[in-house]
Amino acid sequence: MAAAHTPRESAHAAAQGVRQALGGSFAAISKWERELGKLRVLVNVGELAEGEREFPDDESYPVHEFPEIVGFLHERWAGGGGPDAWVETADGERADGPGNHRRVAVLRRRGRGCCVVAPIVLHGRAWGELYVARRAGEPVFGRADADFATVLAAVTAAGIAQTERLAEARRLAFTDALTGLANRRAVDMRLDEALELHRRDGAVVSLVVCDLNGLKRVNDSRGHAVGDRLLERFGSVLSLCGAILPGTLAARLGGDEFCLLAVGPAADEVVKVAGELCDRAAELDLGEGVAVGVASTGDPIGPVYTARRLFRLADAAQYRAKAARAGQPVVAGREGGPEDPVVRLADAPERQPATERRKFRR
Repeated sequence: MAAAHTPRESAHAAAQGVRQALGGSFAAISKWERELGKLRVLVNVGELAEGEREFPDDESYPVHEFPEIVGFLHERWAGGGGPDAWVETADGERADGPGNHRRVAVLRRRGRGCCVVAPIVLHGRAWGELYVARRAGEPVFGRADADFATVLAAVTAAGIAQTERLAEARRLAFTDALTGLANRRAVDMRLDEALELHRRDGAVVSLVVCDLNGLKRVNDSRGHAVGDRLLERFGSVLSLCGAILPGTLAARLGGDEFCLLAVGPAADEVVKVAGELCDRAAELDLGEGVAVGVASTGDPIGPVYTARRLFRLADAAQYRAKAARAGQPVVAGREGGPEDPVVRLADAPERQPATERRKFRR
């Protein structure tokens, strides 16, 4: 089966491969969402009937209508057996007894003569099912087809497991472990993409940089566990505020520093959200509020060709907010355009680390 990089791509590649291997006209892969008690269809491939979509938004079925996926599997495994595929026909006859009336009705309604269903098992548990159908009038699947489908379901399970592991590794690589927000690596990647969009289409790119006040005091006086709780709480506030602007990335840059990266919304909308962030942070029962700096290509800050410059501008604004103990965000470019003190600070030559709060990023 073709290599895939996401769970959706993996399911699509598996369904296509299995359909061809079994000579079916249609195939689908569904996942058992245990918390919802539903069998949700991830992908349909081949000849789609009316109402079927390749990647359905919400095609799902109550799992109690498909006891073979729940009770049947566990009963068989308890007896020392393994998961086997089975064949359903539009006339309702099955080699091991009467067919599932729900599946039979679906076969008839969609003009299909038979199907073979194989459980997909991950980590010893039913994960979902593989479903392959043939048109009415075509040869009915036999026992050999069902055995082959069982093998194909195991191969599919291995592919899905690998894709999920890769997805988890990717998630961990771009996620801050403490807060669950994006990390610096994720911000750098997204910001490079955003600035390319800005250069090509003129999209507004805004960066909100935050420095959480009082973290060191909390760590020193109440312990790092309490300090971590403050970071987590502020992370939740940041995420909530970021959600006001669709598509905004909320991230922890490291230590007590966080940011929001917005692509598309006007600068004034971003500044308003930054103000909301300041207000909410001030209400936290730990810490001493937050210093916030904003830099946006929608403001008069001069050309922004690199991520480094936008970060320097947001850092400089945040530095001024910190120094002034400001309760609201400081915004680059709004006090004189290119002569704005924040812009001048950001564009000044590099200074010695000993004379500044910290070296500007990148």
